Amino acid sequence: MTDNAGQPASLTLLGLGAMGTALARAWLAAGHRVTVWNRTASRADPLVAEGATAAPTAAEAVAASGLVVVCLLDDASVGEALAGAELTGKDVVNLTTSTPGEARERAAWAVARGARFLDGGIMAVPPMIGTPGAYVFYSGSREAFERHGAVLAVPARTAYVGEDAGLAALHDVALLTAMTGMFAGVTQAFALVGGADVAPRDFAGLLADWLRAMTGSVHEMAAQLEGGDLTKGVTSNLAMMAAGNGTLVRTAEEAGVGNELLAPFMALMERRVAQGHGDEGLAGLPGLLRTGA
Repeated sequence: MTDNAGQPASLTLLGLGAMGTALARAWLAAGHRVTVWNRTASRADPLVAEGATAAPTAAEAVAASGLVVVCLLDDASVGEALAGAELTGKDVVNLTTSTPGEARERAAWAVARGARFLDGGIMAVPPMIGTPGAYVFYSGSREAFERHGAVLAVPARTAYVGEDAGLAALHDVALLTAMTGMFAGVTQAFALVGGADVAPRDFAGLLADWLRAMTGSVHEMAAQLEGGDLTKGVTSNLAMMAAGNGTLVRTAEEAGVGNELLAPFMALMERRVAQGHGDEGLAGLPGLLRTGA
């Protein structure tokens, strides 16, 4: 049985921070019946004015709906909020940021209490909720996802990535990790040009275009990792890149810019070259990180 996208559904939302409030507003705007709870009760007032029902306790909020969405500070907050709730027969969707291990443990915890469990990784910031650019990874109970897929797709597109409850968090964190590395490079680049007669706004256009052009390399790396030949299709090998890193370091020194953002990555490249893999591209580095070889 699947929720009908054209029919109002009842759901409960625990947590009314910026993200929880954005989710609630998206569901209310779509005509769904939303029961809300927040530790600071006054945060529910604007949503009540928009049609939500506020529950005085988390347990009462959970009792109000078969679908329970949780969007709290951390995994410990989830445990505290649900500790006194009756979960038997409920579908619990946890949109609280967590690690894959925490998601798996929370899934087992919920299932032991009679619930079906979905974990979600939100790939959006609150202002993006309800826009085409927002999406959420889901993992865990396929039955729960199929039943509530239409409702879950209201605030953001959905992507189900598997029955292992930790997979949504893994996808979420892996993408955020790549983003963090990109921001490190962007930070270094702006630091380098900051002492010269270069307008940041003009440089930003060049930088954005360059980064977009470089994103194709992720497909090359994926093909090498899946095929097992880490030298196939390599245009700039590790030996070349490691040698070129010297210019990056000296330029930073000339500009009075520290190299602490890039030094660990450069060291990893040098280690792989020293192991005799200078003809590879970057595809050998993930394994080096995993094994510590």
